[in-house]
Amino acid sequence: MTMMMRISRQRCCSQLLAAQHRFTAVIGGANTLRVAPFSSAKKAKEDADGNFKVVKSQSTGMPEYLEHWNRDLFRKVGYGLAAVSAMSLSLGDIIASSILAGGTGGYWYLGLQDINSKQSIRRNFPVLGRIRYIMESIRPEIRQYFIEGDEETVPFSRMHRAIAYQRARGLTSTMPFGTKRDTLGEWIILSCFSISSLKFLSRMCDETMNGLISPWIRMGKSQYVSNSLGEQRVTIGANNPLVKQPYTSSLLNISAMSYGALSDRAILALSSGAKLGGFSHNTGEGGVSRFHKEGGGDLVWNIGTAYFGCGDFDKDGKRVFDPVVFEENSQYVKMIEIKLSQGAKPAHGGMLPKEKITPLIAEARNLPWPVEHDCNSPPQHSAFSNPYELCAFIAQLRDLSGGKPVGIKLCIGQPEEFTALVHAFIETGNHPDFITVDGGEGGTGAAPPEFSNSIGTPLTEGLSFVHAVLVGTGFRDPKDKSKSKIALVASGRMLTGISLFRSFVLGADVCCAARSFLFSLGCIQALKCNTNTCPTGITTQNPDLCFGLDPASKRVRVANFQRETVKACIEVMEAAGVDSWAKIHPALLVKRTAIGQSRDYKEIYAHLQVKQGELLENKGPQRLLEAWDLEDGIISRVV
Repeated sequence: MTMMMRISRQRCCSQLLAAQHRFTAVIGGANTLRVAPFSSAKKAKEDADGNFKVVKSQSTGMPEYLEHWNRDLFRKVGYGLAAVSAMSLSLGDIIASSILAGGTGGYWYLGLQDINSKQSIRRNFPVLGRIRYIMESIRPEIRQYFIEGDEETVPFSRMHRAIAYQRARGLTSTMPFGTKRDTLGEWIILSCFSISSLKFLSRMCDETMNGLISPWIRMGKSQYVSNSLGEQRVTIGANNPLVKQPYTSSLLNISAMSYGALSDRAILALSSGAKLGGFSHNTGEGGVSRFHKEGGGDLVWNIGTAYFGCGDFDKDGKRVFDPVVFEENSQYVKMIEIKLSQGAKPAHGGMLPKEKITPLIAEARNLPWPVEHDCNSPPQHSAFSNPYELCAFIAQLRDLSGGKPVGIKLCIGQPEEFTALVHAFIETGNHPDFITVDGGEGGTGAAPPEFSNSIGTPLTEGLSFVHAVLVGTGFRDPKDKSKSKIALVASGRMLTGISLFRSFVLGADVCCAARSFLFSLGCIQALKCNTNTCPTGITTQNPDLCFGLDPASKRVRVANFQRETVKACIEVMEAAGVDSWAKIHPALLVKRTAIGQSRDYKEIYAHLQVKQGELLENKGPQRLLEAWDLEDGIISRVV
């Protein structure tokens, strides 16, 4: 019996010794067992009698001197410092004694504070425990400047930030010695004769070869050379007879960022840069401020659930839409965008504390001054409650604005909810002029981590799905997107020409970027957007910090960044052999899916193979048919 128990104890001890953070010693004889925990600095050792004793081992956690530090040792060191200070004073060294006395007083002051604090580390390790919090506070800076790799995305890599800075400053953004990325991940299919090559060969044919060139090249000449790429523009609302004032948009524009989330100087610099570069600036749901107007850029008015700048409080204190206020402010904008949800925090409202509301913010949001309560943005709209009422609201805004394009912005969630909207577009005859698809990777000044990290469909999946549904219902033309009735705007981590091209591959007509333009303003990705302590003066209302941002110089950098990024995208289009954003198709982008296997995006996203209008005949890819059928019990017609 004793032998069996000894074997059992040996097995137990072997398992306990394998643990890295804690061991358990079995103490006693054959008839008595007692379990005692002890730290990772100890281990159990069997003696000759079969009992176990604790012996010291090398610590795998904190250094020994930190583990031994406690409140008693803190007091002993304090008494020693006081004695040394007194001895120095008795020797007549006033300077040294003053320094020692000051240090000793500070030591006791911090230590007693720590002992009476609510933090466990500080209570157990007075003074010394503060090192942990100091290191924790400077960890982001240490990582960003010394440890972070060039291609680590947090959320933008150092390589991408460098591209934005260089283009904003007008510097060369070329790369030496070849690429650093994995070229087997994703690549663009290039044309053996790019647009520029075809132009060169055509000139050779006309001037030196007297027409002696292959028929294939001559075909290329007639297809491409006659159309100089030049500046690519997208006309939104041109294919809707109800739109009286279509807007011609650039390929890349500034995405929604509100005044309040951004400082007044940042808004002014962005709007001024948009005017200088000939592209649009989305106001965000914070309303049209005087700084948007002063900048003079083309504005896209983002209308959220609180109807800032176009609403007021009802008798119950709830924000409601006001047609009169909307009509008055619509004269300053080119397009109107109804925000249903956003990628950074879909289905989540917002709250601006009354302490942060300044007179200028209250003016932009049409709030009474002085404010008496916090300003809330609820998750849902009050102006409509189902897809049909949304269609009526779209028509109302178009009429009140004098026929300007009206669109919606959303982050895709349940597919059936979006197809329910499209059903309503068809049945009512009222449809938006554009749809902004915001990816789940989109950013915001402040959002719950669960929403930012885990909720919302990423842009690639969401954009391709929306494009496929609109093609299947006849609202979009997959061969020439310029003929589409509804334009698609892509938003979500756009920074390079490749990111724009990828969005065009998936069906977009226009791209919008927010954080990328903040880099052109000087953002250093300090990740302090939600603390009102942004060191560059962009996402803060602190006037001392805002002083550092000079709108006059930053507007030039904003325009530079946009121009160079669009130029890079057009150069990629030339290399791929397409002469227009409207003709970019999914087969141009290839992705490796396994060793020895690669597929283009049309194969990866099978729903992109849908033919124009075939969903109306209950035909098409299975995924789209399942989403299009609203009678299968997955979701009701009214959402």
